[in-house]
Amino acid sequence: MMSRSFSSIQWLAYFLLALVLLVYVMSAAAFIFVPLVWSIFIAFSIYPVSNWLEGRHIPRALAIVISLLIVGVFLFGLLYLLTSQMVSLVSDLPEIDQSFDERIERYLAEIQTWLGEDFVMDEINWGIYSFLSPESLNATLFSTGKTLTLAGIIPLYIFFLLYYKDFFIEFIRRVSVKSNAHILDWAEDAGDVIQSYITGMLKVTLIVALLSGLFLYSIDVEYFLLFAIWIAVMNLIPYIGVFISSAVVILYVFLTTDTIFYPLLTLAVLWSIQLLENNIITPLVVGAKVNVNALAVILAILIGGAIWGVSGMILFIPLTGILKITFDRIPALQPYGYLLGDNFPVHERSENFWKLLVRRIKNERLEG
Repeated sequence: MMSRSFSSIQWLAYFLLALVLLVYVMSAAAFIFVPLVWSIFIAFSIYPVSNWLEGRHIPRALAIVISLLIVGVFLFGLLYLLTSQMVSLVSDLPEIDQSFDERIERYLAEIQTWLGEDFVMDEINWGIYSFLSPESLNATLFSTGKTLTLAGIIPLYIFFLLYYKDFFIEFIRRVSVKSNAHILDWAEDAGDVIQSYITGMLKVTLIVALLSGLFLYSIDVEYFLLFAIWIAVMNLIPYIGVFISSAVVILYVFLTTDTIFYPLLTLAVLWSIQLLENNIITPLVVGAKVNVNALAVILAILIGGAIWGVSGMILFIPLTGILKITFDRIPALQPYGYLLGDNFPVHERSENFWKLLVRRIKNERLEG
């Protein structure tokens, strides 16, 4: 009994030591792992294009280069458009900063009138333009240079991942034959998760950008395209990105309009878009491939952000889905896969109307 207890404690110690070592290596070698993981995900998303070109008797290397050029031209055009709007927005910052100071002073005066003359606040530099200090600009330039370096490595990774795809498939087959036939099934399921998540989130991002852009354009926001893409990109970070992006847009609308109606309307519409995206658009477009519960997603975001920053907050969600598939394939770890999943009983006194509506939509999709 004592020997068995000691073995369990020893196993737990080895597991915690391996976990700490893994986290340290992932954090220390983030410059290598982050672009590699991004490359794997992007390679899965553009594989249908390169495979279609290769099926038209175009050499594989040329098909991959054409696929990368299509994506690169699209991203360059989008980046150029966003940069031009961002430059115009930066040029308007002094005027927006002055408006911000005037409104804050007026509101503080009103608060002091309500609370009495004894309520005194020290003078604070509320200006948003003061955040653009030389130190922050230098840090931004350094971060931008590092990002551009990673952006140059990623296309190279993608090219070799797609070019040597048969090599990797044969490697997985040989490992499956020698050890466990379930490895090949796991690789196929993991590939389905990655491709489904990436292509699905791209569609969701376009839909959210379109809905946000149409609303911002309807209320005459000058930089509606910039803010629409900002909202859509930040929406890739579940639960957290929407608060950050919405706060920035609402603040801009607040500073550029003369009434409180438009900021409140912006808050209501952006929140409605978020509810629509979380409960209807994402389940219908992305599907149930990454079937991880909300608590596991939040933990994945926090852990990924602590290890790999913003990239980790996005990448750790499908990686958690792959981890769940791994647990489900190993009998001893299946309870942990169940713990990560979203198929769990919730006992309520009666079934609420929202669940009835979702069930009806699913049944109609299955019948159709």
